Amino acid sequence: MGKDLKGKELGRGITQRKDGTYHARYFDRFGKRKSLYATNLKEVREALQEAKYEDKNKLNVIDTNIMLDEWVEKWLNVYKYGIIRSNTRRIYETTYYKHISPILGGVKISEITHLQITGLINTIKKNGYGYEIQHKSKVILLDLFNKAMIDDLVVKNPVKGVKIYKPKRIIRVLSEDEQKIFFECAAGTFYYNLFAVLIYTGLRQGEIAALTWEDIELKSKQIIVNKTLSYQEIEKGKGKNFYLGEPKTITSNRKIPINDQCMEVLIKQKRQRDVVMSKSYAKPHEQYKDLLFTTKYGTPLNSQLCSDAIRAIIDEINLMRDEVDKFETFSAHTFRHTFATRCFESNIKPKIIQKYLGHATLAMTMDLYTHVLEEHQLDEIEKLKLDINNGVFSMDGVKME
Repeated sequence: MGKDLKGKELGRGITQRKDGTYHARYFDRFGKRKSLYATNLKEVREALQEAKYEDKNKLNVIDTNIMLDEWVEKWLNVYKYGIIRSNTRRIYETTYYKHISPILGGVKISEITHLQITGLINTIKKNGYGYEIQHKSKVILLDLFNKAMIDDLVVKNPVKGVKIYKPKRIIRVLSEDEQKIFFECAAGTFYYNLFAVLIYTGLRQGEIAALTWEDIELKSKQIIVNKTLSYQEIEKGKGKNFYLGEPKTITSNRKIPINDQCMEVLIKQKRQRDVVMSKSYAKPHEQYKDLLFTTKYGTPLNSQLCSDAIRAIIDEINLMRDEVDKFETFSAHTFRHTFATRCFESNIKPKIIQKYLGHATLAMTMDLYTHVLEEHQLDEIEKLKLDINNGVFSMDGVKME
């Protein structure tokens, strides 16, 4: 028990110093001895009671002085060591030191607030960076503070609840790298052929679901598109059903040329479909028994089944990936957008692409893929070498007469 200068008992851990001030000591949950000071007995008792309450309820931290820049180094070298790829680490470091560190790097992590995190995201947006950089910054910070909580460096995560609004109109296109990763992982799965034909042809989901083997012209290497399969509720109260009908528009009736790779996949799908239909558990609908692409039970495909199949591949890809490196999900329609994008990148004429896609007008095709054209134009202009002194120009070093 501690005593004051007159020898009066003050309570456990409390003493009065020679200058008349009061001193309280206790050991926190981390085994560290803590000291509190006050000018009178009431204040020091209240401070001690509050400190012990925080300690008991784990509202205190082990180190209140560590800066965010200091913590991110420990986070990368300990928590991310051996887990993330070298390329992912570069993404972390570039994002952090370019967008986060200049604003919060010198702030103690125990003092960073939800308001400051929101302000940081707003600053990134004001600096002209889009959703992707904002999202990556948030994900990095979220994990930084989650790990800091584990180590009792912060009491709560100030990043939780911070909102980032994704633009409504974004056409998801697989990059060449994403395309390669996805199909490498999808190889050997039941729906690989479906995914491959979608990206080889740009077919709509309902169009590929309605194909039969008779729609494949082997000699001319073309696919005939003259119908579509939908799954919807036509009559209220009668539930959803499959319906075979006309394509979306008049121009959707078309023939799509296919290359040798696509032809090979279609032949494999024909064999797979025949195997499925020979199984005792196959339950094909009589009206749809000739469909080329079906489920494992020989039944027609719908959008949910396709989404689930894509999701399964993405989950497999992300199984060993860190949060910032996650493969972003997409719908079956992304294959159509990716096909169109690869066509533009290969300098296929827009009018031909319009016919491939079955768009009613060229304007529709151009409006949808303006972003692709803009990026492609920027790449192309770099090839132009103009010599204004000699009055000639060249493309990729080849003199143009």
